[in-house]
Amino acid sequence: MGSKFEKFMELCNAIKACNRCKLGVTALCGEGNLDARLMLIAQSPGRLENLQQRMFVGPSGKVLDRLLEKAGVDRGEIYMTNLVKCHLPHNRRPKQREIEACSDWLEEEIALIRPEILVPLGYFATKYLFEKNGLKIPEKRDFHLVYGKLIWTGKVKIYPLPHPASLLYNPQLEEEVARHYRKLSVFKRECKWRRVCPMMRYYEEGKLDRRWIELFCKGDWESCKRYQLEERGIWHPDNMLPDGSIDESLD
Repeated sequence: MGSKFEKFMELCNAIKACNRCKLGVTALCGEGNLDARLMLIAQSPGRLENLQQRMFVGPSGKVLDRLLEKAGVDRGEIYMTNLVKCHLPHNRRPKQREIEACSDWLEEEIALIRPEILVPLGYFATKYLFEKNGLKIPEKRDFHLVYGKLIWTGKVKIYPLPHPASLLYNPQLEEEVARHYRKLSVFKRECKWRRVCPMMRYYEEGKLDRRWIELFCKGDWESCKRYQLEERGIWHPDNMLPDGSIDESLD
């Protein structure tokens, strides 16, 4: 069968040999922790990334490193890849046929890494994952509203973020963008109270929808009202849901 690393190298070699579209010259494979909970998916390699065959080594990489440092996340904890594997001439937008040609490679990476949360960076990576999972795509003018929101599709969790390059043009947005990126430190691990939380018992008994577990216990546990009260040593009823509401049907 081969180890995970061996399968990863086989996949990388296949990506680098790809000729599915006219871009196929110097394709860039993803890199990082093969057992990562978080997979960051950017649009495509920049000029320097293409030359050095490394993820995020150009100007946007410096911004990403700063955002990750503020969030308390190390590159070694995550896996990073691109939607389109080859550099786009003159940094133009990807064409739909190029996205379609590369999408199978991304899906193979996702299947191999099996991340807990997919983190698309920017418009095109987010749009692809939304389309793939049957999610409504907002109008372009409202697209920024999806950033920083954890979404459970019923199969996968998606946490869209602005691409770091956006701060090269709009540095005044750094505080807001950094706040969204800070959640990555929360997503690195599950809630420490998960194993003893009544929510898990209700879910295992078939009384609670899985989305509560995915969005809070295994997702944004920091925003869970139960977690917040538990940390402060404040009593709360077993049938309190993570959003603070009471479900009388839970005994």
